[in-house]
Amino acid sequence: MTNSTSEDVKTGKKILKKAIENLLAQNYKKALEEIEQADKIFKTENSVENVSVCISLFALIKALTNKDMTQEALAMLKDSSALARYSKSCTAEIFKEYSLAEIYYKNDDKSVALCHYNNIKNIEFDKKDEYGIMGYIVARIKQIREDQAYLFPPTSDPLVSLVKIGRSITAQTDIDILLKVIAEETKIAMQADRCTVFLLDKEKDELWSKVALGLDSQEIRFPASKGLAGYTVKTGESINIKDAYNDDRFNPEVDKSTGYTTKTILCMPIKNNNQEIIGAFQVLNKLNGVFTKNDEDLLVAIGGSASIALENAQLFEQQKELYKEQKLLFESFINTLASSIDARDKITAGHSTRVKLYAMLIADELNMDAKSKEILEKAATLHDIGKIGIRDSVLQKEGKLTDEEYKHIQEHVVITHNILENIGLNDDYRQINEIACSHHEKYDGTGYYRHLKGEDIPYGGRILAVSDVFDAITSKRHYRDKMPIVNVIDILLKGENVHFDKNLVEIFLNISVNKIVKVFLTENHHKFLAKDDKLLSKYTLRDIYNMSLSVNPSDKEKEIINLFNFYYSGKLDKE
Repeated sequence: MTNSTSEDVKTGKKILKKAIENLLAQNYKKALEEIEQADKIFKTENSVENVSVCISLFALIKALTNKDMTQEALAMLKDSSALARYSKSCTAEIFKEYSLAEIYYKNDDKSVALCHYNNIKNIEFDKKDEYGIMGYIVARIKQIREDQAYLFPPTSDPLVSLVKIGRSITAQTDIDILLKVIAEETKIAMQADRCTVFLLDKEKDELWSKVALGLDSQEIRFPASKGLAGYTVKTGESINIKDAYNDDRFNPEVDKSTGYTTKTILCMPIKNNNQEIIGAFQVLNKLNGVFTKNDEDLLVAIGGSASIALENAQLFEQQKELYKEQKLLFESFINTLASSIDARDKITAGHSTRVKLYAMLIADELNMDAKSKEILEKAATLHDIGKIGIRDSVLQKEGKLTDEEYKHIQEHVVITHNILENIGLNDDYRQINEIACSHHEKYDGTGYYRHLKGEDIPYGGRILAVSDVFDAITSKRHYRDKMPIVNVIDILLKGENVHFDKNLVEIFLNISVNKIVKVFLTENHHKFLAKDDKLLSKYTLRDIYNMSLSVNPSDKEKEIINLFNFYYSGKLDKE
């Protein structure tokens, strides 16, 4: 069976959800077209559970549209049942039982129908209600127990709808998604064809929303004085139109531009706890009849839950924007600090940037989470900031350092620690300091400045140790050339569990060479040809090392070594 989270399966599910909406709106022809489209995707992807759902819905539509097809529909549901058992899918089981229940209820066999509905209650469908039919199922059970005649679609139970809406929106903080969730759940609860939730932008005096149902999901925005939603927001009045085209307040131009036919409209303001209007509901086309006083009361109740969620989401968005601004300021600050080192130390200009890039390659190989990666990236950028406190005569010296000068330059990690500590970073970013000032620690405890050992060294610091040394010995200086790559890798290998964390060295040596070359190019500014990029992507630093040590390398190996060395040193090995 396929991974149900694949992009094609997700697309199929979206199509199937629209099909279910059309089925419940009794638009059977459109529903069938969409089910067939989804079924084709699911079969291609071998998504057995979703193929089962499609078969169940095919069977249900057959039985709803032609009573003579009932036996054929029941036969189809046997296939659906087999696939549901095979896939062990709760969703597939739900739709099989739902379709059976609907068919028996329609044929006035209420006891059998109730049995199948009760089977659904024994499935954990509240957690697996991917297609939003829980309200309908509960409504059906209630109808049967009250001995009501079959009516399709059923009227959703208001209490169930309210509970589901509250549960759906409580944990949602993305305002665009929240608008869609509220609109979708309100549409089901109101037994309507469409619903849009508009928010009031007080600064611009506009109403806006992400169009959730029936149209594309682009943002729509218009003056708060326009349309029925605008009238509702400005006056605070609710509007219940039973015949849109015979009401002067309705603007038919929207229907003309979209091809939609509006019949009934319920429009109501959304108020916060202070009774201030923050938006409006616009619900279109009651599936059976017109919107009633009960519908109005239900929408008021939904608005109570929705308003709290919407206000919280707006506050969350404001906090996110403030955080973004603070983050940009902080990033600008650390980049300025890093640039100040390049300005003072022309010899190692660009070193911090390259160390950051190597560290990010290791982080990617480790599948490091976004926050940890961000912290590591900033620590890499700032790891040498303490060189601000090193004398120019030492920092810019071209020859070998004396013992006294070497001790002085070692002080840069302590200075780094003190600078970053005084910035007053929050808890998330305090790790930046710990990582940045530990990049000269050694795995055997002989490093500086705290002489940490093994796993006592912050993990990010161990990553920076590999990245820092690799860049130092592969970067060209005006007083020396780059070290041959075999010698570079020898240093890394000999330093395993002495200078470096062995696991991190192994990870680094298994990074594809084209990624390493792209970091080299930030220094020598060669153009990386696409064909060379593709070729080198097949090899790792470990491969380059092994091929370089080979006594009798093949012509292909010679080609790879020469190509790598060209991008590494800019000098093609003619031999």
